[in-house]
Amino acid sequence: MAKKIKTLIKLNLPAGEATPAPPVGPALGQHGLPIMDFVRAYNEKTADKKGQVIPVVITVYDDRTFTFITKLPPVAELIKKELKLEKGAKKPGQETAGKLSLAQARKIGEAKMEDLNANDVEAATKIVLGTARSMGIKVE
Repeated sequence: MAKKIKTLIKLNLPAGEATPAPPVGPALGQHGLPIMDFVRAYNEKTADKKGQVIPVVITVYDDRTFTFITKLPPVAELIKKELKLEKGAKKPGQETAGKLSLAQARKIGEAKMEDLNANDVEAATKIVLGTARSMGIKVE
């Protein structure tokens, strides 16, 4: 018989560097999960992606066991990495943090395709462009 799913927990964590401190501890602790087991497993799985933020979806079962899947980094993180930026503009719309070419946006759209709610690369690229604009990045 399949295990009953109790809940899903979604977190954005630094790859290979998760700790039992918030947000991990409280999120898992309230469901009685072995926090260190998760931290160890997540860090092992994402060790090769250090320096990136890797979203994780943890499936919690009634018997206090769990499984998790990792996703691709958020679009904003991919844009910052592509443009080698620390962060977006403080006042998007008034300030510009950098410039993103259509080709770069398309590359990010293709990379993130499987996680985006888009039917084709054009739609994925538009999502990336929208995120870039909201970060105060000029699109060329």
